Amino acid sequence: MTIRNKPEVIDPPQNKDMTDIVECVNSPAKTALKPNVTVSSSVHELLECPVCLNAMYPPIHQCSNGHTLCSSCKPRVHDRCPICRHELGNIRCLALEKVAASLELPCIYQSFGCIGLYPYHSKSKHESQCVFRPYSCPYSGSECTAIGDIPYLVAHLKDDHKVDMHNGSTFNHRYVKSNPHEVENATWMLTVFSCFGQYFCLHFEAFHLGMSPVYIAFLRFMGDDNEAKNHGYSLQVCGSGRKMTWQGVPRSIRDSHRKVRDSFDGLVIQRNMALLFSGGDRKELKLRVTGRIWKEQ
Repeated sequence: MTIRNKPEVIDPPQNKDMTDIVECVNSPAKTALKPNVTVSSSVHELLECPVCLNAMYPPIHQCSNGHTLCSSCKPRVHDRCPICRHELGNIRCLALEKVAASLELPCIYQSFGCIGLYPYHSKSKHESQCVFRPYSCPYSGSECTAIGDIPYLVAHLKDDHKVDMHNGSTFNHRYVKSNPHEVENATWMLTVFSCFGQYFCLHFEAFHLGMSPVYIAFLRFMGDDNEAKNHGYSLQVCGSGRKMTWQGVPRSIRDSHRKVRDSFDGLVIQRNMALLFSGGDRKELKLRVTGRIWKEQ
């Protein structure tokens, strides 16, 4: 899995906050952290459990020969040291616990802009919620493993997935399928919109709900959930004298495509209704979906 941070950006939105972040990363503050990274890396190896390879947190156990392991793995090895096979007993490695309690380490996402130092015991919790942690590729038509920041993913979607890019907050798409009875669990279309200094992913997909095909359109925000809630969107499908409208809040791409789709958080159209919108002899799917994105005041 390759992590990228500074790609060539195609038509990036103007985002002062992102500029400020980059300036912080390249400032002397980052250089000042480098000695700490070197020292703490060797200590981090000392605090690595030999069984699960995760970081050890108090209580840290040891055998009579001084080999250590985490409290979660102690019952897994049946109270036997995984290194020398001696009985573990209830010996605590107090010295290593004190070292752990005194450590402050940089975030694993330092290269993405997080320049803080965090106590060892709370570092993993911070990293699970760090606003600088990379995003997963929002393209749902393949098992893409690319991760990175938003500028990298925008370039990745355009160059690697050949996704259509549009500027503006309104859209008008037509979806046509010659045989609506053949439905696969695959995305029909993903379009990226740039507006209000942000990027949005419009998904339109067909999937099975039980034995019946269902069509769904929904919007995802390329950023965190707290920013996504500052925007709204509406979708409308109409045809043959019928109209269906959906209004909602875009979901962050922190939520997987499947999670959003399976929660039906979007414009959902049953096959029979979709064929009514299509008109004609009901042998071809023709849906026109329009919509707009706005920023809440």
